[in-house]
Amino acid sequence: MNHFIRCSGALAALVLMFALPVAAQQAAAPIVIKFSHVTTSDTPKGKGADQFKKLAEERTQGRVKVEVYPNSSLYKDKEELEALQLGAVQMLAPSVSKFGPLGVREFEVFDLPYIFDSIEEMHRITEGPLGQMLLNKLEMRGILGLAYWDNGFKQMSANRPLKKPDDFKGLKLRIQSSKVLEAQMRTINALPQVMAFSEVYQAMQTGVVDGSENTLSNIYTQKHHEVQKFLTLSDHGYIGYAVITNKKFWDSLPADLRTILDGAMKDASKLANDVAKKENDDALEGIRKSGKTQILTLTPAEKGEWKRVMVKSHRQMEERVGADLIKAFYKETGFDPNK
Repeated sequence: MNHFIRCSGALAALVLMFALPVAAQQAAAPIVIKFSHVTTSDTPKGKGADQFKKLAEERTQGRVKVEVYPNSSLYKDKEELEALQLGAVQMLAPSVSKFGPLGVREFEVFDLPYIFDSIEEMHRITEGPLGQMLLNKLEMRGILGLAYWDNGFKQMSANRPLKKPDDFKGLKLRIQSSKVLEAQMRTINALPQVMAFSEVYQAMQTGVVDGSENTLSNIYTQKHHEVQKFLTLSDHGYIGYAVITNKKFWDSLPADLRTILDGAMKDASKLANDVAKKENDDALEGIRKSGKTQILTLTPAEKGEWKRVMVKSHRQMEERVGADLIKAFYKETGFDPNK
């Protein structure tokens, strides 16, 4: 009997000796964050995502692994928010326009044409209490907002020169899914076409759409200028992103990790915002050098006419977006809808 006990004890010790390294390995397995986005890696968003990966992995010393999936390689526009809510992906950086269809219509205030005249005006919102208030509204959808990232101001492209509002009549123009953008396009008598970002190039190439609105960096990296005859520098609207995560996932992280990741996101956001203007400037130069599209610049009078017509959509969207929210934006930015 004593011999049996001694053998059993030795066997148990042997099993424990081999089990401990396995348990240690399992305990050391990194937490994986899948970060999906729909632009290429060389856009401001792509560089911001890659910078977050670098900083998060370095600062957590391998406790976190960030897998970045650019250019719709994991999910397309229409799929990614549902995937985040289901926990299939942990982090996204969608355009703020995407939250309207999700039921948080207040975010569509960012889509109002000519509501920002400069990046400085826009930062008063995204870096201030109004921007945070909007992010907080996502929590009822199981989403936590971490940061805003700039892309820049939108320009218009088409296979017809666009210099005055009448030039848009009857054109099929791709937009993101946003009732505000639909209203904007209808004020200039264009026909808005909701379409995933990854499908736009082919739609332009085949004539399914006549044109689109987007920032210069997105137009250039997606090669839209190769299948559009004209590009008008209108600065008529803004595209920005909200970096978001699955709230349940984020809340489940150890508190010290959340602090580290918050810091990594803050620094990645600074980089993303710093490169956005340069990327757009470089993209304009690249488009110009390609010679594949004619670049048109609006005179102050022409831009004033675009603004006068498009701003009609602000009043049309008051009930949807919130009249008080629109007025709060006006107050913060100094916007005068009567000018």
